[in-house]
Amino acid sequence: MSDKTRVLIVDDHPMVAEGIEAILETYDDIEVVGTLSSAKEALASVVGMDPDVVLLDLNMPGMSGLTATARVPDARPGTRILILTMHDSPEYISTALSHGASGYILKDVPTEEIRIAIDSVMRGEQYLCTGAAASLAPRIADGREPLTSREQTVLLELAQGKSNRVVAETLNISVHTVETHRKNIKRKLGISSTAGLTRYALEHGVLQGTGEV
Repeated sequence: MSDKTRVLIVDDHPMVAEGIEAILETYDDIEVVGTLSSAKEALASVVGMDPDVVLLDLNMPGMSGLTATARVPDARPGTRILILTMHDSPEYISTALSHGASGYILKDVPTEEIRIAIDSVMRGEQYLCTGAAASLAPRIADGREPLTSREQTVLLELAQGKSNRVVAETLNISVHTVETHRKNIKRKLGISSTAGLTRYALEHGVLQGTGEV
């Protein structure tokens, strides 16, 4: 059996995927098992390709990258998800981590940092690049109560303009529970109106990468 770390690259920009592949192929102990252009393809192929790490962009058409982040480890237990994206909003980072990502790196990092991130998540550690960590720092410093994983999921649904009833049906919870989550989200974010909630989601990139599940 090979001791190489098996990496699957998922990005809908071919030049980006090919560039990352070229970088990783310079390492003798890393094997790129494939490059795919959608989260749906990743979910369908992860068992056959058997990757140790999936380098996943979040802003892709079709299935949300966040959905894939949550589902890929169920399809192939033990696979680590390492987010590689251009989005650095704290809401986006915390939501990805709450969905099961092992690490989060921005596309403008030095190429060698991708290797460092892969090694870190393979050791079972969580990895945040400097930019992602800095983005989260103000939220930690101001003592703002963080959204729970469920509240982040509800926020993603509400930000797409869905009613409480539709969100309840989508998440298989009661309308009353959705209303409670909505109130808690508004309180934690200091937002008083539904319009303000939608504006917040747009301004902070929460809507990026959402889509068909």
